[in-house]
Amino acid sequence: MRFVIARFPFDLTRSGVLESMKGIKPEHAAGESVIIGRRTYPVKQVGEVITRQDRRDFSAGEVLRAMTQLGFTCRSLVPAPVPTRVPT
Repeated sequence: MRFVIARFPFDLTRSGVLESMKGIKPEHAAGESVIIGRRTYPVKQVGEVITRQDRRDFSAGEVLRAMTQLGFTCRSLVPAPVPTRVPT
């Protein structure tokens, strides 16, 4: 499928992404992440590997959208619920 990431078109396939990420050690994923195979990768790391661009050139949303359309499981950053105080 054709995706536009950082204003450049990329023809990405699920198998192509799997092949590109083979052998890449995942960094710590504190925010948005993508599950590829059995590993969880930060979205920006995946975008950098598959596009060969600097992480500052694209947004996490662009890569999340592409990975979701390719059928990968994506997790977005969800703020922790704020605990409520119950008056006593």
